[in-house]
Amino acid sequence: MTFRMDRRQFLMGTSALMAAGAAGISPSWAQAANMRLIFWGGQSRADRTYGVTDLFEAATGNKIDGEFLAWNDYWPKLATQTAGGNAPDIIQMDYRYIVEYAKRNAIAPLDEFVGGALKLDGFDQDQLEGGKVDGKLYGISLGANSVATLINTAAFQEAGVEPPTNAWTYEELMTKGEAFAKANIRNGMKMMSDGSYTEPMLDNWLRQKGMALYTADGKLGFGADEMVEWFNLWKTMRDAGVIVAPDNQALDTGPLETTMLVSGKSALMPSNSNQLVGFQALVPDKLDMVGYPRLAAGVGGGHYRKPSMFFSVAGSSANKEKAAEFLTFFISNSDAAKILGVERGIPCLPATRDVVAPTLDEANQIALNFVANLGDLLGPLPPPPPAAAGEIDISLLRTIGQEVSFGARTPEDAGPYFVSEATAILERAS
Repeated sequence: MTFRMDRRQFLMGTSALMAAGAAGISPSWAQAANMRLIFWGGQSRADRTYGVTDLFEAATGNKIDGEFLAWNDYWPKLATQTAGGNAPDIIQMDYRYIVEYAKRNAIAPLDEFVGGALKLDGFDQDQLEGGKVDGKLYGISLGANSVATLINTAAFQEAGVEPPTNAWTYEELMTKGEAFAKANIRNGMKMMSDGSYTEPMLDNWLRQKGMALYTADGKLGFGADEMVEWFNLWKTMRDAGVIVAPDNQALDTGPLETTMLVSGKSALMPSNSNQLVGFQALVPDKLDMVGYPRLAAGVGGGHYRKPSMFFSVAGSSANKEKAAEFLTFFISNSDAAKILGVERGIPCLPATRDVVAPTLDEANQIALNFVANLGDLLGPLPPPPPAAAGEIDISLLRTIGQEVSFGARTPEDAGPYFVSEATAILERAS
């Protein structure tokens, strides 16, 4: 079951959360544990994940029952489970939520297991730091990734338009999009899905301006003028038929199957590098990827390599050490690495990367090469977003973005309103 999470649903999930206040692994059949794992993603990720849990059970006797949901469904479910004292032992965690869950003791610090059950020798230091909150380790990065624009290469060939490269700009997005629209292929396919309420794309655009989505002290790093400009940028493209119409874009409710790229309504889609594998499994045409558009030729620095996601251990888990053993197995076992590939990002252990690289298919190689060769697109990793960032992303930005796209608000009205509401959300959560 899937649904679109509106602001009320998000707040319900947040309120529930607030109420809650391996290579080298030897069999331990006599002390076997039953654990639960929850993660977001599609069927391709689930198949890979369950392949590894099966290996872990065979190696250790510890059974792991898994559950996966679409992104929009995941966070309300996790918050409700956490509030009810029924959180799974192992939790897939996102960079934007790790601070909130750590500060509410919903996930446990893992430092006591490092060097024992949790083996991190050689782990990429930047990825290790990304999983820390107030100096304590709360999440183990499952891979490094970057934002990316996915490309249906066959659609561009049919339209007679050259696909974008890492050098493309927003101006080029407009000119190529107009040429793509004139070609009128595949029942009116547009060149790109609507990115106006895609938080990573807004973040990237602001970083290119020398600003930030959030400051280190958890405040907005931009103002109303920037949001007016942002909404007007996408309105111009929408009015020109460069991006998907709002009635079609609204059909994207979270699962990969509902996205404009998979449904055939757009040839480009803002996404993440590790998601290419999952999308390629659903799209018969060959996919490729490039960075997000630049503000102008030569402007870079908007991208960064972030932990694609983490595994964390629930604060309420009775099997924390066993869960830490599973984390070690997941990131370092060679057979597990061959199953996982780079679907969750580029592995953070050099030895695991060495195992994975020769096994990769074309889609995985594209993802690996993209993250490794960002060049001047690459900037520094920003600080973790504040606890309320999830509500601003999933609820506020999406709601106001849709209102602008359907004409219920003008960009001039939406910009100040967004900043005012986002500021209020941050202040309430502080």
